[in-house]
Amino acid sequence: MKYPKEVVLKNCTEVTIRPLEIKDEQALREFYSQASEEDRWFMRFDVMDPAVIRGWVEGKDGVFSIIAECGGHITAHARLHTHTFGCYQHQGRLRIIVLPEFRQKRLGSWMLLDLIHLAMDKGLRDLRADFVVGIEDAAIEAACKLDFFKKAVLEDFIIDPQGQLHDLLIMTKHLH
Repeated sequence: MKYPKEVVLKNCTEVTIRPLEIKDEQALREFYSQASEEDRWFMRFDVMDPAVIRGWVEGKDGVFSIIAECGGHITAHARLHTHTFGCYQHQGRLRIIVLPEFRQKRLGSWMLLDLIHLAMDKGLRDLRADFVVGIEDAAIEAACKLDFFKKAVLEDFIIDPQGQLHDLLIMTKHLH
């Protein structure tokens, strides 16, 4: 993978995709502060905790991150979580967060493709992505287009900020 990578989105906006670096810590904090409280609610990590962001920019715990930038600001963050020991070492988990004004423009798909290639370069066998049904439907559709398949649905497993229950869709992709 050659970085930085310039891509043109569906609406002709140009963005740069590149690996997250230590110097990006403050910009990544600003990115997550722009995300809605509801978007942050559905994340596995407290992105408002400086230690979480610091761990990601330092690449700790088998996390590799890429970001998309436009106009000097981070517009999306994608992570590949890996394990170096045990029964999960052949698998990676993906998470991609895109600011609302950059959604539905294929930015997430570009970043997903890069993470798939990275996982293949790392010798992983499988990728997993979890989605909240009814909240992340566009992301589910994008994953399907890149050969992710439904592995399981955990019904009424996720609670939104208003206390409503949602299904959790677990999707996987086998890498060749």
